[in-house]
Amino acid sequence: MKSIGLLVLLGLLAFRLPPTHRTTVYLIGDSTIAQKIPQTFPETGWGMPLPTFFDSTIVVANHAKNGRSTRTFLAENRWQPIVEALQPGDYVFIQFGHNDEAENYPDRYTSPADYRKNLLKFVAETRRKQAYPVLITPVTRRKFTQGKQQETHVAYSAVTAEVAKAQKVPLIDLDRMSRDLLQQFGEENSKLLFLQLAPGDHPNYPYGRQDNTHFSELGARKMAQLVVSELKAQRIPLADHLARPLPKNAVPPTKGPDTQPTTP
Repeated sequence: MKSIGLLVLLGLLAFRLPPTHRTTVYLIGDSTIAQKIPQTFPETGWGMPLPTFFDSTIVVANHAKNGRSTRTFLAENRWQPIVEALQPGDYVFIQFGHNDEAENYPDRYTSPADYRKNLLKFVAETRRKQAYPVLITPVTRRKFTQGKQQETHVAYSAVTAEVAKAQKVPLIDLDRMSRDLLQQFGEENSKLLFLQLAPGDHPNYPYGRQDNTHFSELGARKMAQLVVSELKAQRIPLADHLARPLPKNAVPPTKGPDTQPTTP
């Protein structure tokens, strides 16, 4: 009887359904994308809200790190573990430039020529693993002159676009799109998108903060929305896995762990 039971068990194991494959989207880049610790809230990288735009078949792995350029990301061995983990069909979103262009910080500065080489390395090694690279121009800094949002990453955005064109890689021009967004918000209201705090607004910043590079929760979500809009506009296959909107007549669950509190 025991042998029969064992055979039945082995048979069941043999016919188990294969595990559902989940595509991983790896994010590599700098502080404008990176995950933040609670002590820096409400600073938010645009990689943080990005997972909420996808369905359950997609995993977003945010490997972006504050203060990193393409050179330091490679030198600190942050890239190689990603290469080793890549599976066919995965994606790598690549957005650098903020720290590469920082000539006053020799510990991270990367010349445009070396920046190009590093982008080519990311692209080639991603493709070697049968995964898909997506190049993203560096998101803009907030800088208005006479009411007009200025270009803040001219050289490095151009190199990113050139590499994308030469290598036939999808390009998300987040630099241009975010500039347009800031212009729509206007010089004053665009502060809402960034870490702009008056003294006393938040205990993490008792003396306030006037930051035109890093995002608020709203700003990060808006930047993520721009990225998602381009996935759809360019018909990148990943867009097939965006979360479907709830029907207009959908109501929150009234029972179970997802129950929403109600106000009498």
